[in-house]
Amino acid sequence: MIKIVFYRQGDAFWGFEESGHAGYAESGDDIICSAVSAMSMLVINTVEVSYAANIDYRVDESTTDVTVCCKSALPQYETDEAKRFAVSGLFYGYYLQLMELLEDYYEYLDVSLVEKHCDDSDM
Repeated sequence: MIKIVFYRQGDAFWGFEESGHAGYAESGDDIICSAVSAMSMLVINTVEVSYAANIDYRVDESTTDVTVCCKSALPQYETDEAKRFAVSGLFYGYYLQLMELLEDYYEYLDVSLVEKHCDDSDM
């Protein structure tokens, strides 16, 4: 099962952690793992390149666990309100998409949302 925990501070989504494997099919044929991986990298690359935002992420190559922290979604780190809104909105969109997948693939995904204050120790 893939476990994904999203982090929110107030209304702002600012990060997530993913761990595990879906187990839907054999490696290379698992459409759930492929979908989650593709969406994660889309979010990371969009925030980093298109939004030119401050994002920290780690991908453990041996486990494929992913940790993402984007302080640019938060007012104490980013003064550009439009950038904060765009970054947080993208994370929120990813969360909503996973919730849609969860309806059909609940045996393979565990998605949760945690209220967590982001501080300098994150990432």
